[in-house]
Amino acid sequence: MHTSEQDPRNDSMDGSTADERNSCRARLFDARGRDAAVACGDLAAVELSDHRLLWVDLTNPSPSRLDEVWKALALPLAAKAEVGSARTTPCLRKAGEVFWVRVVAVSGNDGLALRGRVLTLVATRNAVVSMHDDPLPFVDALFDREAAGSDIGALSAESFVASLLDWHLVTYFDTVADFEIAIERLEVGILTERQRESLPELRRLRKAASRLRRMLAPHRAVFSALSRPDFRPREAAEADAHFAALDTRYERAMDMVENTRDLVVGSFELFTSQIALQTNDSMRLLSFIAVVVGLLAVIAGILGMNFDAPLFETQAAGFWTAVGAMALLATTAIALARHRGWF
Repeated sequence: MHTSEQDPRNDSMDGSTADERNSCRARLFDARGRDAAVACGDLAAVELSDHRLLWVDLTNPSPSRLDEVWKALALPLAAKAEVGSARTTPCLRKAGEVFWVRVVAVSGNDGLALRGRVLTLVATRNAVVSMHDDPLPFVDALFDREAAGSDIGALSAESFVASLLDWHLVTYFDTVADFEIAIERLEVGILTERQRESLPELRRLRKAASRLRRMLAPHRAVFSALSRPDFRPREAAEADAHFAALDTRYERAMDMVENTRDLVVGSFELFTSQIALQTNDSMRLLSFIAVVVGLLAVIAGILGMNFDAPLFETQAAGFWTAVGAMALLATTAIALARHRGWF
């Protein structure tokens, strides 16, 4: 059997393997519509200007690939050390004209199985580098959407970072939407005959709401710092406006995340109300049974009194007459209760 080996010519001219090429992709956006894909090995040869923006996206890059990108774009070593760390706390740092920001995007299933994905953005003049260990759907969608040509080249690196951070916030909006759908399904179950089955789901939603808030809340320091005038005092007003709008959008996302806890509390109140209604129905039925049985017991007690009366001389006929009368009384009481809707 013939066994084929990988053709060395399939590797790029810079000697990178297929995996390394897949982990690094770059696109040069030109305001004049001359966008082009750029090989990561050719980043050093790219000429940047105020009307051109380079975006390099790295997915779990190797140390050698990271060194290559950092050297090609002349990025500070402090940013590289921050990227290489295993920290997941959102942060914002600056070194001269370069700044980098670390945020945590969220992915989940029906608002329950939440998972954080770290995204680090490094911005220098006319170039932005994005890094993440796992593929991010919104980054892939943005990269593919703009592959056919766009006006992104007219943006500054700061404004493009603001755009990426806004897409990052969209992951929280989407998760909240999934959470609301899960709440609606839960409340439908609560309003049916499956209240007891809804309690584990209610507990999981409460836990998910707390986790979602813990994931988004630490970003407040990042977005508020980006919107402050002392962060990039010499930048254009457009970038300041974009960061201010981004901070407003973050506050909106935070309000929606905070609202998820209220949704869970509302569902719990609905759950307790339904349980209380069921308890009331059960108690009303038990009270009715106690009244009917008590009435029959009173009649049986009267008939069991030790004194002579013509009724007791009827023997078997009187016994069955008394039993029939009590049965008729119980049946009438049950029919009346059903007619009134007591149970």
